[in-house]
Amino acid sequence: MLAMAVGALGGLLLEWGIVRHLYHRPIQAILATWGVSLAFQQLLQLAFGTGARTVPAPIKGAVEIMGTAYPAYRLLLIALALLIFVALAIAMRRTSLGLDLRAVIQNREMAESVGINTARTFSISFAIGSAVAAVAGALVAPLVSILPQIGVNYLANSFFVVIVGGVGSMGGVLAGSAFIGGLDSLIAYQLSPSLSRAIVLLLAIILVRFRPQGLVKP
Repeated sequence: MLAMAVGALGGLLLEWGIVRHLYHRPIQAILATWGVSLAFQQLLQLAFGTGARTVPAPIKGAVEIMGTAYPAYRLLLIALALLIFVALAIAMRRTSLGLDLRAVIQNREMAESVGINTARTFSISFAIGSAVAAVAGALVAPLVSILPQIGVNYLANSFFVVIVGGVGSMGGVLAGSAFIGGLDSLIAYQLSPSLSRAIVLLLAIILVRFRPQGLVKP
């Protein structure tokens, strides 16, 4: 809960101070947020040093499923990820904020003309996205070594999940995650992690070349 609150607050401040002024200039928005991330990395290094930290898993042990033992914490992560995805999908389809957000994504000018407060919609959605990202970071922490640059390892995959799955579609996010994550896991069993990631990204580029709209059309 603390990670969610801090992420939401940080997202609101970032959107209010920088991102909302760059919505019509996406390249500059990407560069600005990248610059903010670099500044945060340096601040974290000054505060906590450059050494790796570890976080103990809240639950230990394994669960046997069909004769194969799976780490209990990883199964919990899968369940929580599906729960968060379903909650966001319901919010997008069943709430007024979700309806406003879908309208703004499709046509911002038209949404404004029918009375939707697009600035408020952007702020809330950015805060929710930041909160989800913070929760994801907290949940994955027991599985990795914590470093100030830890987010860089997930940056490329995050972009490709959205692009491969289909921009503007919750189903696309699910399909893109399954494609990128599943393929990466399968190839990593046979090859080194760096080489497997390079192969997955190359396959993703080829897929986008022949299907630019993504796996799922919005």
